[in-house]
Amino acid sequence: MDASPLRIVTYNVRYFGHMLKGLASTIGPKRRVAAALATLDPLPDVVCLQEVETSSLRSNIVHRPTRPGETQLEAFMERVEETFALQGRAMPYEAFYFRAHHYKLGELSLYTTGLAMLVNTRTLQVDKHNVEAPEHITHHHVQGLKERKQSRICAHMRVLRRNDQRAFHIFNTHLSLPTPFAREFWATRDKMGCGSNQLHEARKLTEFIQLHSKTEPFVVCGDFNSPPSSPVYRYLTGDAHLTCAQAAVGQIDPKFSRAFPTAGFMRLRMHLDHLFSGGGVSWLDADETRPFGDLTSRFHGLSDHVPLIARFNLDTALATPALIT
Repeated sequence: MDASPLRIVTYNVRYFGHMLKGLASTIGPKRRVAAALATLDPLPDVVCLQEVETSSLRSNIVHRPTRPGETQLEAFMERVEETFALQGRAMPYEAFYFRAHHYKLGELSLYTTGLAMLVNTRTLQVDKHNVEAPEHITHHHVQGLKERKQSRICAHMRVLRRNDQRAFHIFNTHLSLPTPFAREFWATRDKMGCGSNQLHEARKLTEFIQLHSKTEPFVVCGDFNSPPSSPVYRYLTGDAHLTCAQAAVGQIDPKFSRAFPTAGFMRLRMHLDHLFSGGGVSWLDADETRPFGDLTSRFHGLSDHVPLIARFNLDTALATPALIT
């Protein structure tokens, strides 16, 4: 094993609009999420975010842009800069935005969806990414609703560890909710992770991972809208041979779908977010990951999800991924 562990965070930030139940973005959550991330020690090498806006009515109606064309990610990174400056530290992150979908009413942009990655440039060097053309993995169960269906993408980045130039890949995604247009949606009580459309997207995801990671280590993270023990989770950890970080370090038992909630809606608690890996990644711990609703978490109340925070090592010997698609 290499002696230099890496740290990753994956977090659905809900457009930084949790204070207003997701209806609009405000500056407060941006500042508090930035402050919470900055207090992590050691700092993450990679931060993957889901549900990040580009620029729209929803993202700007309360929090007005400081300059024309400012995106939500740029506004968030200003808060990150501000946080590090107040602490007397240089801000080490470079931000990348992966646009997924754009909802418009005429010329008015109602809301947009996307993913983001923050890379710690002190420890990592970005080799390549798919910012300009994120991989579309959406499965359209009803073709007539194709243009109205929220697009799902996979963001990809190949990075090099600066201390030894070891390469690895980061994949960030957000799978669809289960489609109500399939018979199994109404036939099962537990619907999350059981959708035929979700399984199609999981297969597209693994095909994309294998195409780009080849024999190099990789981490796959995001909001999968699928709990442990669901068909999607079983496919990813079974047929596709991905390793679940939380299971690997003993934080969860995959047989129990609700034991460690990562998201909440009213009184409902769900485990929807995951960190997976393959190709020579060994998970060390997920010590600062807290279940949704834990009042001791520095991220409590900032989103309808909690972040997953984990450390991992890259094996010195290259391993060949055993993905089955």
